Amino acid sequence: MLNRGSLHRRTGASLILKICLVIFFAVVVVLPLVRMLLYMANADIVEVLTSNNFKKATVNTLLVGLITTAITVPLAYLLAWCMERTNLKWKGLWVVLISLPMLIPSISQGTGLIILFGANGVLTNLFNLGGSIYGMHGIVIGEAMYVIPVAFLMLSDILAYEDSTPYEAAQTLGIPRFRQFCAITLPFLRRPMVSVIFAVFSLTITDYGVPLTVGGKVKVLPVLLYEQVIGQLHFAEGSVIGAVLLIPAVIAFLVDLANRDRGSNAFISRGFDTGDNKRRDILALIPCAAIGIFMLLPVLAFVVLTFVTNYPIDMSLTMAHIEKTFRVKGDIYLRNSLIISTAVGFFGVIVAMVTAYLSTRMVSPTSRLLHLLSITCMAIPGMVLGLSYALAFKGTIIYGTLAILIMVNMVHFFASPYLMFYNTMNSLNEHLEAVGLTLGVSRPRIFRDVIMPQCISTILETFSYFFVNSMITISAVVFLSNTFTKPVSLLIAQYEAQSAFLGCTAFVSLMILGCNLVLKAAVFLIKRAINRSN
Repeated sequence: MLNRGSLHRRTGASLILKICLVIFFAVVVVLPLVRMLLYMANADIVEVLTSNNFKKATVNTLLVGLITTAITVPLAYLLAWCMERTNLKWKGLWVVLISLPMLIPSISQGTGLIILFGANGVLTNLFNLGGSIYGMHGIVIGEAMYVIPVAFLMLSDILAYEDSTPYEAAQTLGIPRFRQFCAITLPFLRRPMVSVIFAVFSLTITDYGVPLTVGGKVKVLPVLLYEQVIGQLHFAEGSVIGAVLLIPAVIAFLVDLANRDRGSNAFISRGFDTGDNKRRDILALIPCAAIGIFMLLPVLAFVVLTFVTNYPIDMSLTMAHIEKTFRVKGDIYLRNSLIISTAVGFFGVIVAMVTAYLSTRMVSPTSRLLHLLSITCMAIPGMVLGLSYALAFKGTIIYGTLAILIMVNMVHFFASPYLMFYNTMNSLNEHLEAVGLTLGVSRPRIFRDVIMPQCISTILETFSYFFVNSMITISAVVFLSNTFTKPVSLLIAQYEAQSAFLGCTAFVSLMILGCNLVLKAAVFLIKRAINRSN
């Protein structure tokens, strides 16, 4: 049996660890935001908010968000339904193709659209298309490509856990399918769909990669923020715009939090029997193949631009664009990205796992505060976080180093991995520690020998999440990198407006995609090997 002194020491050690983590999150999350909000005092807030540029950018931002959300959510639901409710052939292939935009920076989506539909675009020349890709419609198309994979995966997960019992009862009673959809499907989807809608809307209005490339004269708030800080060094005015961008993100976060807490089900769902229906499966193939191929087109265009001398004038094969990319230190910037992404994955997994353990397995007022700080990261757009870090840490020892890029990426992408660990920890037997302590086994040993082995799948998925998102992000690091620490994704932002470097931009996008595909494949193979060994 453990004596009382030993128990108190262990309780005290866990409290100290919780306090250390609370201080850590206060420094890396709360302090930078407070610093940015205080910096607004240096600007004429009324003048910024009443300027024509700000008003137009606000209207454009809301229009882009509303139109994109209205288009992408139904499309994503259709794709998710086809995957979960049919015997669609080659499901794995379509999932990979639809998810491709998640593996490259959003600015690459805009660049891909220019390569495809620009004045000398591949499809423009091939089909003799008219019109222009620049403007509001170009932004909406690019943003749709950017957010459809996110909404699709969220809705697929929701439909995968829907219970089939009410539908079987309705079928037995002869209730028509449309009435089943209205009476069963819509009430089931109401809460999770609200979270999906707000997630898509928030992602769309806080992205600047697509509007920067294909927006043309149509400015949105993230682009205005980028121009104020990078172009004119107006940090105070940028802080005002950053504070405005926080508002919809916080609202989306609060709505998602409310739905998450109220939307849990206490029953075990019964899966759907899709049965044989060739006509349905063929019809399901049409939207999946169409959207999957459309998502693949930018990647194919990147390949063409990378290996063609000067599209469409000189179609001879060349390695000049690859050589030019390496001459402008593309290999060094790729190394920076790999270092940053690997470090973010390693430290992010450790911090997320330990934080989730303390929040779920050692409940106290401090752990509840820790949980709140952890999920607060979800409410901060990348550009706002990057600007707040630039203002808060300028002049410190970490400013201008890889360390601040690692830290800002870990904070930016922390919430989702933390929630994955949080859900995993909650699913484990709640008496493990009590039994272990009774037997004289310490908490660290229980954590190492019992809990960690049961979290292997979550560890791999969260490392992959941290790595991939750190490879593709631009918004969180654009204000913090310099010539020596620049990640390779920023080369796309640097050269997107220079036609002489279009081939280099295409090659950089392919490099990022290749690294992420290799990582995803490695995680898949490791998980399959673990499952086979079990």
